[in-house]
Amino acid sequence: MKIAASEVKRRGVSIFEELLNENSEVIINVRGKDKFCVIPFEEYEKYRIYKLEEAYREVMKDIKKGEYHNDINRHFETIEMAIKND
Repeated sequence: MKIAASEVKRRGVSIFEELLNENSEVIINVRGKDKFCVIPFEEYEKYRIYKLEEAYREVMKDIKKGEYHNDINRHFETIEMAIKND
């Protein structure tokens, strides 16, 4: 379900409860572009757990491959390089 941001402004956040009773998500469109997605909090919690588990699996894979370091300066260098390359 998509709604315009102006509709949210006009009707307030109560519109989400109404729309989420019939839809799994509500996408808020701002000036013609999809900008935000509202989902029930229970779904957000599941998503957050999934993302944390995914990050954990990634870290464990790197550890098994030996692709890690414990030097704090090297750690910051790695982060800075990743930011520059992003």
